[in-house]
Amino acid sequence: MTQNIYDDAGFFQNYSQLPRSLRGLDGAPEWQALRALLPPLAGASVLDLGCGFGWFCRFAASEGAAEVVGVDVSERMLARAKAETSAASVRYEQADLETYEPPAGHFDLIYSSLAFHYLAELPAVFARVQRALKPGGCFVFSVEHPIMTAPRHQGWSQDESGLPVWPVGAYLDEGRRVTDWLADGVVKQHRTLATYLNLLVGLGLYLRHVEEWGPTPEQIAAEPDWARERERPAFLLIAAERA
Repeated sequence: MTQNIYDDAGFFQNYSQLPRSLRGLDGAPEWQALRALLPPLAGASVLDLGCGFGWFCRFAASEGAAEVVGVDVSERMLARAKAETSAASVRYEQADLETYEPPAGHFDLIYSSLAFHYLAELPAVFARVQRALKPGGCFVFSVEHPIMTAPRHQGWSQDESGLPVWPVGAYLDEGRRVTDWLADGVVKQHRTLATYLNLLVGLGLYLRHVEEWGPTPEQIAAEPDWARERERPAFLLIAAERA
């Protein structure tokens, strides 16, 4: 079973204070780039894997989606999602994404934001995603970039001139990484960029877009502390399509 760190009281409290938790999609700096990858949502059937507080589910409903299903392992996250959702087209399910089986050929869009890097059995998850898409359906997701997840001890350092550096080690050694982020002992799964792409290609999914996301100059002007985020991509954004 996936580590359910979001139901840890301390982690949940700290996560709830992040800008993306307080401001929703607009508080996520990668959102506009991710939004640009979405197909038209009017009348669509949408599945959000790792829906968290339900921000994307409510966005999809506001865009006219006919059906939106949000799935998350965390009881705490879903409780808030349900409390803040009024749209009749949205429903939530508690399930472990490692084993969740969506109905075959049902969804126009399957979406996931920063959830898959927690999952050990990603090939099986992607295979179920492929089966659950309608022909022509889209799969749009983000994960922490492999450069982020690779180091066994993640964190910034400085070079000889004092500039920030994100050391990358053990990049080709995929698997479990344990980090202290918002709480001690958070388990993530490192995969190479090639692994993510080849999993999709091997399932016959057509790659529409791949983006190694970093903040734009305009975002840095508004948030100067983000300048060092240009030193390495924080997120990997991918859009694929079932033929």
